[in-house]
Amino acid sequence: MESQKRRPRAYSFEFFPPKTDEGRTRLQAVLAELGALKPAFFSVTFGAGGSTQEGTFETVRAISAAGHEAAPHLSCIGSTRESIAAILDRYREAGIRRIVALRGDMPSGMHEPGAFRHANELVGFIREHTGDHFHIEVAAYPEFHPQAPDAWRDLDNFRRKVEAGADSAITQYFFNPYAYFHFIDSCERRGIDIPVVPGIMPITNHAQLARFSDACGAEIPRWIRKRLEAYGDDLASLRAFGTEVVTELCAILLQEGAPGLHFYTMNRAEPTLAIWHNLGL
Repeated sequence: MESQKRRPRAYSFEFFPPKTDEGRTRLQAVLAELGALKPAFFSVTFGAGGSTQEGTFETVRAISAAGHEAAPHLSCIGSTRESIAAILDRYREAGIRRIVALRGDMPSGMHEPGAFRHANELVGFIREHTGDHFHIEVAAYPEFHPQAPDAWRDLDNFRRKVEAGADSAITQYFFNPYAYFHFIDSCERRGIDIPVVPGIMPITNHAQLARFSDACGAEIPRWIRKRLEAYGDDLASLRAFGTEVVTELCAILLQEGAPGLHFYTMNRAEPTLAIWHNLGL
């Protein structure tokens, strides 16, 4: 953890682009509440194949207009060099200085990946096209990418992103802090030395969490899963338990030297605020 302990702490929050007027209005209120915590940035997701591209732009503009730094996600699967260059130019002209560079998922019905097969190729292209204009965030997987053939090649893939020009990383969410600690130790043995900020998922809905975790390969420890199942429809107790579990996870990570936290807010303020206040941040 020595590579992380010397980093300044940075906290950030993730949104997805709302699809309705009601959702946009609600997100403005969430932005105001979480913005009061003075995060380093707000990231905004980007749908498979750019399916939420305009929504991402709109949400990024709203964050910037409120006086906060926005970090749009940019996924490259199914894209051309020209389309990615146009998006980068648009963000650069809008004054955006941070990008979350991802491979992304192959959209349904698409059979060819496009000009970029892997995230390191996207990172390299961003550097080629825009130089050092953007601070580039990439993804890291303490429990390993679900499509990785083995753990060692997954770490090699991460190293390639760093060598291509990534400045820092945000992890997929996890509930076992030792997965993160071991991942950092493995990175250090390979000479990888960038900030790797843990991704944090508040627990508010068992079915939704199980669905997300199955899709992204994040493990829900059995003891947590069984407690969530036992609460059934008692959402108040489930959320209180979830807040306690995730608060303890965050406290352990920070105590051991994690360089901050990145919250997957699901466009809600309350679960993240509860954890934040429990931590005394």
